[in-house]
Amino acid sequence: MRALRFHQARDLRIEEVAEPPEPSADEVVVRVATCGICGTDLHEYVAGPIVTPVEPHPLTGAQNPQILGHEFAGDVVATGRDVSRVSEGDRVAIMPLAYCGDCAYCRRGLQHLCAVMACVGLSHAWGGMAEFATVAEYQVVRLPDAVTHAQGALIEPTAVAAYGVERAGVGPGDRVLITGAGPIGALAALCARSAGASTVYISEPNAARRERAAALGVATVLDPTSVDLPVYLRDQSDGLGVDVAIECSGHPTGFSDAVRSLRRRGTLAQTGLFVGEAVVEPMLWALNDLTIVGTWCYWVYDFDRIVAQIAAGDLPVERIVTRTVPLDDAPDVFAQLASGKADEIKVLIDQ
Repeated sequence: MRALRFHQARDLRIEEVAEPPEPSADEVVVRVATCGICGTDLHEYVAGPIVTPVEPHPLTGAQNPQILGHEFAGDVVATGRDVSRVSEGDRVAIMPLAYCGDCAYCRRGLQHLCAVMACVGLSHAWGGMAEFATVAEYQVVRLPDAVTHAQGALIEPTAVAAYGVERAGVGPGDRVLITGAGPIGALAALCARSAGASTVYISEPNAARRERAAALGVATVLDPTSVDLPVYLRDQSDGLGVDVAIECSGHPTGFSDAVRSLRRRGTLAQTGLFVGEAVVEPMLWALNDLTIVGTWCYWVYDFDRIVAQIAAGDLPVERIVTRTVPLDDAPDVFAQLASGKADEIKVLIDQ
């Protein structure tokens, strides 16, 4: 079968690899329908190997070259003898985290913090940017008829955004600031509105992304290069500021704006990948009694809830898709997205 494999920074190749063998007792083989390109994939492409394994991974044994892709959906084509949750022909989305079940974090129900966690499409034998993938039964979530494959491929990044919204404590009537209108920022805006936020603001310096974010129809979109965000947001809230900030830009300015835009006892959730450093003012955090939290991945059991929200029309996640391309175009699309000049929010790769 054909697969997109990461070898090293700036080196992606579409190659012929062996198809999955017959599944073991608790495994499921999926024919991939579509797969999203994630910011993590782009970080790996630009500066990797970062999380793709140079040495055999302690949980999966996987080692580069790695088939990329952890945001995907498809159709079940084979199941192991002990699999009971899905059958051949079922349409499914993939929860890509693989965990040991035995470490201190897994025993506490924090499987996303597993001491040896792996991820399909990053540190696993298989990935979604291929024709087929083998996953464990606990990693498949059945899609109802009302949810498309494309929506199914967006469940994984939606789970990231939803976890950030949950960790930040967004509740009915809250004013929420999202910094950054990439995929996670756009989905965080949808999730915040679904959680009951009365007002959502998105801060984004890229004009094309601002236009796309405005088209989501759930937020007021602001240009932080022309508006003093903390001043503007206090003017809009009787001098208070926002209740919650979801930082999705991964940029020092976005982080600083988010902190300074919070009301007293407000909460910031760092949800976007932030691989650099930021200058912080702990005294400001103390004076304003702020809560600053980090987020990593999502609850591994959250996909069913998100599927239900999408099926009910509460989370129109498909609105963030800006382009769909065939696998043959994937290397060029990675280069375009990594150039810093692209205005896409989410690109899907179809098989």
